[in-house]
Amino acid sequence: QVQLVESGGGLVQAGGSLRLSCAASGRTFSNAMGWFRQAPGKEREFVAGIRWNGGSTVYADSVLGRFTISKDNAKNMMYLQMNSLKPEDTAVYYCAAGRYVVRTAPAYDYWGQGTQVTVSS
Repeated sequence: QVQLVESGGGLVQAGGSLRLSCAASGRTFSNAMGWFRQAPGKEREFVAGIRWNGGSTVYADSVLGRFTISKDNAKNMMYLQMNSLKPEDTAVYYCAAGRYVVRTAPAYDYWGQGTQVTVSS
């Protein structure tokens, strides 16, 4: 069992930055970690993913160049640095763990409780 806890969400003005953190505990054998987000009335969508071993990354086109996913294996932590935030980035952001870095939510086995990010215009 893997436990994931997100933190770092909040309210920020458009153009601002936030850094989300995801703390992983338990049997941290999952090789893939990812960030997803879900806005009200919309489906959960992939934001970014990273391989726990190796560190290769994948991004959604909508955040490419603005968001950076990273990890600290020693601390079992994953991060999402979000720059140049836009109102359309407003959503609940979720940390997820699974076997493969893919863009589909059902492929991930473990999820955090989510952290709210609100970007005002």
